[in-house]
Amino acid sequence: MRYIIPVTKKLVHQSSFPMRWGDMDAMGHLNNVQYFRYFETLRIDWLFALGAVPSPDGEGFVLANAVCNFYKPLEFPCNVSAKLFVSDVARTTFETWVTLEREGDEGVIYADGGSTTIWVDGATKRAASLPEWLREKLV
Repeated sequence: MRYIIPVTKKLVHQSSFPMRWGDMDAMGHLNNVQYFRYFETLRIDWLFALGAVPSPDGEGFVLANAVCNFYKPLEFPCNVSAKLFVSDVARTTFETWVTLEREGDEGVIYADGGSTTIWVDGATKRAASLPEWLREKLV
């Protein structure tokens, strides 16, 4: 099943990081699990930039799902350029989307994916309304 990133979305964060030797699999390209770790690294970098550091005692994000489409294998050595987008902002949720490119091969998407992100009250473990300060950054 392939998930399509929506045309209408907002770029909220971007970063680049080196692919490590240990990120490869036996076939000599980025291990499938690592794509999700790269997605996570980008999301966490964004949360810290927002000042929304995850805390089990307060409010924060959890993921309802995560998907990845693999188009071209990333191979060592390379720097990965990652972009994070948001869309479909609702009362307690929004969609996050990530694209991964190889630096030096700009415009070619090697992988993309996304997740449904839920704002949660850590004390009750239930969905909570997105705070206004966050909503303003998402729309």
